[in-house]
Amino acid sequence: MKIIKNTASLAEACAEFAKHDFVTVDTEFLRETTFWPILCLIQIAGPDDECIVDPMAEGIDLAPFFELMADESVVKVFHAARQDVEIIHNLGGLIPKPLFDSQVAAMVCGYGDSIAYNMLVAKITGGQIDKSSRFTDWARRPLTDKQLDYALADVTHLRDIYLHLRADLEKQSRTDWVNEEMMVLTSAETYDLPVEKAWTRLKMRVRKPVDLAVMKSVAQWREQEARDRNVPRGRVMKDDAVYEVAQQHPRDTSALGRLRALPRGFENSRFADSLLEAVETALAIPKDDLPKVPRPSRSPEGTGAATEMLKVLLKVVAEQHGVASKVIATVDDLEKIAASDDAEVAALQGWRLELFGKQALELKRGDIALGFEDRKIQVIELE
Repeated sequence: MKIIKNTASLAEACAEFAKHDFVTVDTEFLRETTFWPILCLIQIAGPDDECIVDPMAEGIDLAPFFELMADESVVKVFHAARQDVEIIHNLGGLIPKPLFDSQVAAMVCGYGDSIAYNMLVAKITGGQIDKSSRFTDWARRPLTDKQLDYALADVTHLRDIYLHLRADLEKQSRTDWVNEEMMVLTSAETYDLPVEKAWTRLKMRVRKPVDLAVMKSVAQWREQEARDRNVPRGRVMKDDAVYEVAQQHPRDTSALGRLRALPRGFENSRFADSLLEAVETALAIPKDDLPKVPRPSRSPEGTGAATEMLKVLLKVVAEQHGVASKVIATVDDLEKIAASDDAEVAALQGWRLELFGKQALELKRGDIALGFEDRKIQVIELE
């Protein structure tokens, strides 16, 4: 097992990996007590070689690894790539391209919704992964051989999975489907949520424009504090406290002390003043400039029943084509399609439109029907 702990060895290994048309990649990290993930290990494998990189080794520079990730002649293969890509983006300032996510590809190929890596390994390679090291403290050194074997298995099995899924996609002419999904994972907007939009992570539990203005300001304050202090958002302030501040509009430390959702003594902390400033900033917004509270639109009569029919159609289409229903359409998509033929949803765009969307609209118009034949539900063409 090759363990890389210095820049020269990393540069040499990455130069070799760059000669291949693909590499498989995984990371191990910790983020329970921090806002930014702590990168603890990087695992890389080519078609016939592999290594583990220790990014915590003294003096190591990860620049050669980031260069490999930026090399567009090499496909970077991950499983459930979002968190790994987020780490690479945060530390290296880039997004690996081209990208192949085996979890997404597996859904397109009919392996179920969001299949776990160990299950995919078992189904495609017949191999078994010892999960006893899954909750390892990856920041602790030295790591045992068992821990390192577990980490390396995440990329060695992935080679066979990638080759199998790639061939399956080509056989079924679905490669473009996965490429379309990768556009989201390789978009900087997926990882660069501005602090002023931090409120979009929260549920809409306010009813007044002034309350929404306070919620936005407090959410931005919490996001900036969490990033600056490198702690999870919940360590700065729980979501319930954000909602309570948004509704109560505390303007002094005494008012803060009366809020049930804030920890006892918060009003005397060094963060109280800046929180109160965030509240005051929102309260100073002129009435005409306050944000509008989104109102749930009333769905046309019969939307609920139409949604239920679309759910059945989705199940039929997913089974017929061997594609996970989750990757074709969400329940939210179905509800919007039921309410409007012009809904701006993924299910009415690209390959999903051809596979499911057109039939969904035909079902709504009464051009097709659902029937029970040969002991299963089928789509019936109507004259």
